[in-house]
Amino acid sequence: MNVNVTRLRPLLPLVLLLPLATACGGASGADGEGGAKTVTVTVGYQSKTINTVTAGTLLRSLGYFEEELAARGKRDGVSYRVVWQDYATGAPITAQMTAGKIDIGSMGDFPLLINAARGVQLKERTRLVAVTGYSPRGGLNTVVTAPGSPLRSLADLRGKKVSTSVGSAADGTLVRALRRAGIDPAKDVEKLNQQPSVGASALTSGNVDALSQFVAWPGLLAFQGKATALYDGAELNLPTFHGVTVREGFASRRPGVLDDFLRAQRRATDELRSRPVAAAESVAKETGLPAEVVYLYNGAQGIATFDPALRPELIAALKDDVSVLKAAGLVKDVDVDAFVDAAPLRRAVKDPAYPKAGAARSELWLKGQGATRSFATPGELLKAVGAAGEGKVRAAYVPDAATGTLWFADRAVWVTDGSGPRAFVTRSGAERYVSGHAGARIVGYADALRAAS
Repeated sequence: MNVNVTRLRPLLPLVLLLPLATACGGASGADGEGGAKTVTVTVGYQSKTINTVTAGTLLRSLGYFEEELAARGKRDGVSYRVVWQDYATGAPITAQMTAGKIDIGSMGDFPLLINAARGVQLKERTRLVAVTGYSPRGGLNTVVTAPGSPLRSLADLRGKKVSTSVGSAADGTLVRALRRAGIDPAKDVEKLNQQPSVGASALTSGNVDALSQFVAWPGLLAFQGKATALYDGAELNLPTFHGVTVREGFASRRPGVLDDFLRAQRRATDELRSRPVAAAESVAKETGLPAEVVYLYNGAQGIATFDPALRPELIAALKDDVSVLKAAGLVKDVDVDAFVDAAPLRRAVKDPAYPKAGAARSELWLKGQGATRSFATPGELLKAVGAAGEGKVRAAYVPDAATGTLWFADRAVWVTDGSGPRAFVTRSGAERYVSGHAGARIVGYADALRAAS
């Protein structure tokens, strides 16, 4: 367990710098000397699962939750302390929550359902109270292979070794995608249950044939030249998201603290949406991930849309996810309606929802620039890249012509025809387009750049 106690900002009240009595996991507080009271709030998050940053990495670095609690402390005479615990996946957060040791956590849609089921089973019920980042089509999860792999489509995975994290959103995508391809995920592939970092190493060393993982691992490996996208999760056209869950007992005892967290999360979301490049740089600094990868998912046109609202389409998707987990024997059943609680967010934030995001546009990030430029078409992006010169380009992003999933332009599969260049996340997606359009052909990135210049 990696426990990080947040660094305290200089402007926070001096009371937070005083010696603190520990009341970890929402033991609701402890009486200090002289009758002073300290309440410790423990937050579980996933630093490298970067579409949770508004409830984790970014929120922690901004100090907004601590600021909200400091203001509350002045009103009620209580000293509040926040302990941040960082994990690689949602499973250990659930284990700590059901043990009463984490009060608030963030995780993906499939782990959220397991969180709900375990909470009921172990009599430490939890509630889903907000969303962090979501993809309306499912583009947050991707199946990748090693560069040069002979695998070209999901059908080629039959009889192969595939690494994933069982019970994760990426595992759910893999299972659904294989079924649609006519492959039994339990019998026709050898599925290895591995942490994301272990699976990434297994792919690069050749110990597995493919890796199905969630943000930001597929984009990171592609950026590093260590993986090629085989399947874009957005082909499922099913929403996927990460959200915030809270222990019911903690929320009942400390509703105001939960409100403070949700207000702080909304402030962090405002910051990310208004200053996406700065937010990406901040998250990169905290996590060690390349800022270009963070921006792929969290940028202005990124794969993830950040909005805390519990949108009906996301809750409907969560209900559909239950059957996948039941079939895998990971849960018996989940009462999603009882798990979802929109009341705290409505209470804490006046207007919790943002307008729905439109279609993604191509985007160019030049070196030394604190802002990006967006373009209506991939052709315009390619012209701008050519004009700037590749030595001055930090990253170029382009949406998949079919799914809209943003991808690195130099890692995309390009197709040219009479109507202009088009980009695809996967070769199979490009081949489907070519097969249905006379005169269309797949070209390399360098050729696409030359043709656009």
